[in-house]
Amino acid sequence: LAMFLIALGASAMIVPPPKVSAPANFIAPAPKPLTVTRPKEQLPGLLTGGLVLAIRLATGVFTLGWSPQLLFGADAAAVGTDQGKYALKVGPLAFRDTSPLLAEAPRPAAPLVLYEYEGSPFCRKVREAALLLDLPVEMRPCPGARAGFASELKELTGRMTVPYLLDPNTECGMFESDDIVEYLLDQYGPSRASYDAKALWPLRGAFATVTATFATLLRGLAGSKRQENARADNEQMLPLELWGYEASPFVRPVREKLCALCLKHVVIPTSRGSANRDRLIERTGVQFQVPFLSDPNTGVELFESPDILDYLEEVYTA
Repeated sequence: LAMFLIALGASAMIVPPPKVSAPANFIAPAPKPLTVTRPKEQLPGLLTGGLVLAIRLATGVFTLGWSPQLLFGADAAAVGTDQGKYALKVGPLAFRDTSPLLAEAPRPAAPLVLYEYEGSPFCRKVREAALLLDLPVEMRPCPGARAGFASELKELTGRMTVPYLLDPNTECGMFESDDIVEYLLDQYGPSRASYDAKALWPLRGAFATVTATFATLLRGLAGSKRQENARADNEQMLPLELWGYEASPFVRPVREKLCALCLKHVVIPTSRGSANRDRLIERTGVQFQVPFLSDPNTGVELFESPDILDYLEEVYTA
């Protein structure tokens, strides 16, 4: 139990995190939904990100039980940014998607903790399962299973093997991606009788391993090693908060950068059908857009993928 508490960050209450500050004269960019703000810089990444999305058959884009609705009249007027409810509005019509299936599923009181790294195909399966189930997860990057939080993992378990899941809600810890996926489905998924198990086949077997490996290669092994100029004390920082879903080619580069910098971060999932889409609109008061980063170490919050990358590079490198 003591080791479990240490892994969950109890030591942070004793040792304060390093002090960092926002870049000089920093101004958060205005969000620009559905806009590529730096085409020359972003298009190559968006292309490979799109290919990864296709290879993985859009796994993680939709929550389990995704249910689209076309709304009219008063129903359409009751959704949208001003009402704090996600919807795509066109004139008198509104398109809204939710997951009634997950609305009835158990929800964790505290985020799960996952020791992982971006390039591992086995870690990818677990992260995609968490998106399907709309589960917030605190990521503890272990690039190459040797850097970042790998030493903490070895202290906890005696091994540097990822993925490794810790669930503070049940005090359960486990290796093996397939076992973790099944645990998540049993613990936080809807009744198995309420959905077709075939919906989960992209997470299983050789297809998942092979396509996830190709996805890593397409992205140039991004996030598979610690960035050389990352601050030596990044592992001691408070966890950042990233709203988004890694299948998005706009969110993926931010996830890769957080992993390469070995920064703890809680991913708040916002896949299609996620209840967190409403929560993000309520929090920011603007039209839904991801990625959205909140950094408790500096107090900065910002949208726009390239600006987030610039911010992370300036604050968390030496």
